[in-house]
Amino acid sequence: MPTLSMFYGIIITMYRELGGKHKEPHFHAEYQGQEVVIRFDGEVIEGSIPYKKLKLIIAWAEIHREDLEANWKLLSEGREYFRIEPLR
Repeated sequence: MPTLSMFYGIIITMYRELGGKHKEPHFHAEYQGQEVVIRFDGEVIEGSIPYKKLKLIIAWAEIHREDLEANWKLLSEGREYFRIEPLR
């Protein structure tokens, strides 16, 4: 699964999911073995992660929503993705 960004021990990934399980644009975030699946608007689809880390992830997603949407489109078309700046 392509890694889009990493910050504060959080790994953000996204992959091509044509006809996949969630059927809507989303990304995955992992922190210390816990994983959460999040829509671009910040809604959690599946999983759990510590609340403070989730708040950081949602803030990052809000800042980089256009980049997330662009990567979703690229990956859906089978094209190369790009890295997104971490939260600082």
